[in-house]
Amino acid sequence: MSTHTPHAETRIHNIGYRDYDGPRLGRAYARRSLFSQSLRGAYGLGRSAKSKVLPMILFAVMCIPALIVVAVAVATKLKDLPLDYTRYAIFTQAVIGLYLASQAPQSVSRDLRFKTVPLYFSRPIERVDYVVAKYGAMASALFILTASPLLILYIGSLLAKMDFVDQTQGFAQGLVSVALLSLLFGGIGLVLAALTPRRGFGVAAVIAALTISYGAVSTLQAIAWSTDSLGAVKWLGLFSPITLIDGVQTAFLGATSSFPAEAGPDAGVGVVYLLAVLALITGSYAVLLRRYRKVGL
Repeated sequence: MSTHTPHAETRIHNIGYRDYDGPRLGRAYARRSLFSQSLRGAYGLGRSAKSKVLPMILFAVMCIPALIVVAVAVATKLKDLPLDYTRYAIFTQAVIGLYLASQAPQSVSRDLRFKTVPLYFSRPIERVDYVVAKYGAMASALFILTASPLLILYIGSLLAKMDFVDQTQGFAQGLVSVALLSLLFGGIGLVLAALTPRRGFGVAAVIAALTISYGAVSTLQAIAWSTDSLGAVKWLGLFSPITLIDGVQTAFLGATSSFPAEAGPDAGVGVVYLLAVLALITGSYAVLLRRYRKVGL
């Protein structure tokens, strides 16, 4: 039995590491870095060439109709755009859905699959920082996707010498609409993607949530309209993300509704739509916090 105490056998070796005496950048820097990295990753920047193909194609597909509309407006000297700013996201909703389905799982599923989430939380970063950075990056990526064609339309309208005040107002209304859409869709997409570490399941879940809900609501609205139940048409719109945005912009942003017979909500019902959108956004954030409270342990 050894008579040496552990303390007597302790040795301190200098193996040449230098002390770090630089600035400690802390949580805010880590949060900004995670946001920046996630936003770049949503467009394949900083990743392989293959990762850039789909987001860039979808971005181009979003912008091409706007370029065509502008070309026609300039060539034919139209006095107004043939497609309203607030209608553009409704018109291209399938492209937005595909982008979200491809990028939301990429943003969060890999961290879950490779169990790297606890490594984030071993640094000066907390669960709220991770969720805020990921949610902010996804919403920002969607805003870039949806606002870029609106900017093309706006620049084109000015080149065509359309009324500056009308076009600026329409452009501003369109930006408010797509900002709400980006927050709503980004939250829903990340929640569904964060439920499983398998990217394929996340993609399928996002597509199903957006397309099935919209298809069901549109079908029920058409049935209600055909049976002269116009009152039901506006309430049915509460059950699909894209029709929620349609209802809000119809009630408050001067948009023309895509509902059958353009029977969108008035300001009274529009308040319910707006509250539903805000509840889904805050609910998505809360669910993500709860999810990462579990997986980060």
